[in-house]
Amino acid sequence: MVNITYVDVLRLATSIPYANQLATIANTSTDHISFISYSDTFAKNILGPHASQELIVQTPWVAFHEAGVYNHVTGKLYATSNWAGSFSNPVNVTAIDISNNNTIESIRYPNVNEANGGAAFYPVGTPVNSSEGQGIVFCDEGDFTNPSQLTLVDPSTGTGKVLINNFQGKNFSSINDVEQHYHTGDLWFTDARYGYWQYFRPEPVIRPQVYRFSPKTGVVQAVADDFIAPNGIEFSPDFKYVYVTDTGSHTFPNKDNLTDPATIYRFDVTNDGKRLHNRQVFAYSAYGFPDGIHTDTEGNVYSGCGDGVQVWNPEGELIGKFAVANGGVNNFAFVPGGMYIFNADKLFKVTLKAEGRTVKRDFALGSAKGYKG
Repeated sequence: MVNITYVDVLRLATSIPYANQLATIANTSTDHISFISYSDTFAKNILGPHASQELIVQTPWVAFHEAGVYNHVTGKLYATSNWAGSFSNPVNVTAIDISNNNTIESIRYPNVNEANGGAAFYPVGTPVNSSEGQGIVFCDEGDFTNPSQLTLVDPSTGTGKVLINNFQGKNFSSINDVEQHYHTGDLWFTDARYGYWQYFRPEPVIRPQVYRFSPKTGVVQAVADDFIAPNGIEFSPDFKYVYVTDTGSHTFPNKDNLTDPATIYRFDVTNDGKRLHNRQVFAYSAYGFPDGIHTDTEGNVYSGCGDGVQVWNPEGELIGKFAVANGGVNNFAFVPGGMYIFNADKLFKVTLKAEGRTVKRDFALGSAKGYKG
């Protein structure tokens, strides 16, 4: 059993002190995850009757920042550390052996210089109910010497192959996050200015955008723009929608006086799976900015925010939070029966009823809802 705070949404609409009281729950959750329910569906369908939470490990460095990709061959979950402000201490990949007492290892891969987001990758043409040939594609933000690029890594052999590092001769600013479309095999990714804002990348020569890249043909297209900092990207389980988080420039000192939208946008995907249209504001985070984003098999949307992982139903209504202090959550990863939550130097695990969109395929458990062609 866990303690769940049930929010009186009608009272919340007219009481700022009550809102502050709820915010205090997250601010005091320093060594645990607090569950906050804004709708009965969160407690019933997301948490379920056997929900639990635990602090798995705390490291002496910020080991748990972005990515969160499982590889069924190695049995490990791969996160990335945060930029520590020095090229002598670059971003590393953090391997979490979730099949062996959650042991932690810090790894470097060839052609991955400053890793950020990542996703499981399957060779183009692989049936959607197959996990054969699984690799990991990492977003390499690059540095002053190396370009920003997408790199395909085989974690079982430690090899890394560059898939793309430019748009018609212009290098990307800092590729941030990536997802693969199961039916077309294309990679959809975001590119923002984080490396420039954090002083490890040169001044950008290309605007912040979302791209679609075909690993089979080499074709790359810009599919969405008008962002300050496009960050997380995710598909709905039926691949009819794409969700993109825009974090704004938030606390970076070199941010060109830009505003902070803290917004999740939803786009319709065209029937051929190649373009986007009908841009909509899906959700806004009142606490910090939305970063990593994932969906579950029922189409609920989860994003790491300044007070933890926030959850919206498919209509964009906030239904619950996994609240945690100390900066909240940049990213998280669904696993069978639950989720690992990245809180800088802390790694939490929660057990849930909800199932992540990619869990069945990534863990070689077969196809899941919404995956049928």
